[in-house]
Amino acid sequence: MRRRALDEGERGRTWLAALPQSLARLAVQWRLEDLHILDGGSEAVALAATMPDARQAVLKIAPPWADLLGAERRVLAAAGGSGFAELYAVDEAAHALLLERLGARLDLLGWTPEAQMEALCGALMAVWRAPVPPGGLMDGAEKARRLGQFIAETAQVLDAPLSAPVLARAREYAADRARAHDPARAVLAHGDAHAANALRARDGDGFKFIDPDGLLIEPAYDLGVIMREWPEVLLEGGDPLAAGRARCARLAARTGVEAEAIWRWGYLETVSTGLLCCKLDLFDWREMFQVAEAWALDSKS
Repeated sequence: MRRRALDEGERGRTWLAALPQSLARLAVQWRLEDLHILDGGSEAVALAATMPDARQAVLKIAPPWADLLGAERRVLAAAGGSGFAELYAVDEAAHALLLERLGARLDLLGWTPEAQMEALCGALMAVWRAPVPPGGLMDGAEKARRLGQFIAETAQVLDAPLSAPVLARAREYAADRARAHDPARAVLAHGDAHAANALRARDGDGFKFIDPDGLLIEPAYDLGVIMREWPEVLLEGGDPLAAGRARCARLAARTGVEAEAIWRWGYLETVSTGLLCCKLDLFDWREMFQVAEAWALDSKS
């Protein structure tokens, strides 16, 4: 979080310097106790806290350039705790949310990727039934266009080691998913439904999501995010294309969502996330690029 804030230059340094004062004010305002920082955040700072009625909560403070009070706030408010962490309070001046504190993160439970995918699918099917918040969200056509633009521009700026077929396939799939957007079939989607954003529900029955991007899009998009995860698993058998198609078929069978739509969103997410990780030097983006190179040669699409 600190690194991303510092990347913003002077406004990032100013925000970081003001954080202690903002935190102190919010702790008094909401009468919070036992505050301590939680790890895992990449843009906002999150702290565990105890409310006056002894409920366990999370205080999330975001920089003003993040969309914490935009789509995320509206999604959480509309969902009312169904599929997502419950929203308790908002402070617009501090760009802060007070949220239900959930249990352990799915990615830290030691489960196999297959078991994590099963849990994510179950949690997503609850999300897709949640009401769409008023005020509008980015739709599937715009998301596809933005992904395509990000891939083209970032690959050029970074001089990324991606082949021409990978980038050509990304252009093709981005145009295809933009054309395929149908408002009548769109649902509320999380937008970044990976295992680190899925936490055990307080009653122990399944998982709820945190940090929604909030999209009005086909359900296949959320499953495409899952397609990009665990690239090392896709590579370990020596045939990432076959492994990817098998994962896609598994997700389609579990959710009833069209496999080819999942595949195409999954490809776009793999390439775009690999580029983002390359840009920020996060994780092993090379593995995502290896997967993308194999998937670009798929003859079924």
